[in-house]
Amino acid sequence: MISFRPLRAEDAEAVARIERESFPTPWSREDFWREASNDFACYIVALEDAEIIGFGGCWISFEEAQVTNIALTSAQRGRGLGRLLMTRLMCAAAERGAERMTLEVRPSNTPALRLYEGLGFAAIGVRRKYYQDNGEDAILMWHTKLKDFADERCSAETDARD
Repeated sequence: MISFRPLRAEDAEAVARIERESFPTPWSREDFWREASNDFACYIVALEDAEIIGFGGCWISFEEAQVTNIALTSAQRGRGLGRLLMTRLMCAAAERGAERMTLEVRPSNTPALRLYEGLGFAAIGVRRKYYQDNGEDAILMWHTKLKDFADERCSAETDARD
């Protein structure tokens, strides 16, 4: 069974391992340890039974949430869990008062682009040479109706059962 809960400091090593597997310039264990106690951060982990298989996070400032990272282990990708994880993150941000959410995504990351568009995000611009590892641009995306999304999707049962 897949379940979700807030990030805890003791999750930092497992989350950093997934981060290293997923991104060319990963955050460290210490970064996630600090995020677990950051009042402006909202992070959740996805678990299969007791094992952390993914995580997502954002920073919330006033009514805006900025997605920092979202990732699943390579073994869990392609199962629809990214949509569940992102939906949970959006709901958690809305519960904390966010009305809008923004993120950057690589133009080459077609699965992520489809996921975000399917959840109501719209491309509004480009950040030139945003990614440090290869100088790739980033597509800037916004979701401007997070409260409506949360009202519609967050009250339903969101745990997945295989």
